[in-house]
Amino acid sequence: MSPQPGDKAPDFTMPTDGSGMVTLAQLRGKPVVLYFYPKDDTSGCTAEACGFRDSVPDYGKTGAVVIAVSRDSVASHDKFKKKHQLPFILGSDEGGKVTEDYGVWVEKSMYGRKYMGIERATFLIDEDGVVRHVWHKVKVSGHVADVLKAVQAL
Repeated sequence: MSPQPGDKAPDFTMPTDGSGMVTLAQLRGKPVVLYFYPKDDTSGCTAEACGFRDSVPDYGKTGAVVIAVSRDSVASHDKFKKKHQLPFILGSDEGGKVTEDYGVWVEKSMYGRKYMGIERATFLIDEDGVVRHVWHKVKVSGHVADVLKAVQAL
């Protein structure tokens, strides 16, 4: 079950690129854009990450923190971040707890084959840790701008 607007965002602690750690509770006082994506360095995921990268100055003016999460390893994140010069946190959820807590670990289908994977989704969490907006089944085109408008309206 995915958190809905008005729900308290599930807390998490997970490893990040650069051998770091990120905990949602430590980010209280700042809006958080938490976006989930299927896989490092794939076409849609790279386009989405580069969109957020290119909008970091605009997000910075709002005080928002951008965190991108997939089940890729920290080593994979380090390569992805360096290759595309991504200036935000890449959370590594190899164990799957965060993707499950946010309801984005779902059954998918490709060419008739069913498998489990991450649904591209974004959660806007306010400075008090409350979910304000949720975007499921995200289409990359225009998404970064839509999220920015929602952050600016907080």
